[in-house]
Amino acid sequence: QVQLVESGGGSVQSGGSLRLSCAASGYTYRNYCMAWFRQAPGKEREGVASIDSDGSMGYAEFVKGRFTISQDKYKKTMYLQMDSLKPEDTAMYYCAADRGGGYGLAMDQRDFDYWGRGTQVTVSS
Repeated sequence: QVQLVESGGGSVQSGGSLRLSCAASGYTYRNYCMAWFRQAPGKEREGVASIDSDGSMGYAEFVKGRFTISQDKYKKTMYLQMDSLKPEDTAMYYCAADRGGGYGLAMDQRDFDYWGRGTQVTVSS
């Protein structure tokens, strides 16, 4: 059974940084894609950043230059380093993973089969 558990969320002031982690268990696909999504109150869930088994990455335009996605394959953990945070980054952040294939770099939610419960990020001005 695949489980994704996010951690690292919290409250920071504008300009601050946070590092999110997503620990995967039971996830054994050799070719895969994992991603971070976020959902703010009253808004649609949107893709933030993605990474596949080859290390290729994708980023939403609104986080380019501020957020960095990475992974530790040995620890089966994905990270999202968030710098220069803005109040509009406030949202619940979710980790997602596909069922093998690794075609989710474009962050279409339909490509992802496994989801974590989320970790809250709040940025105050």
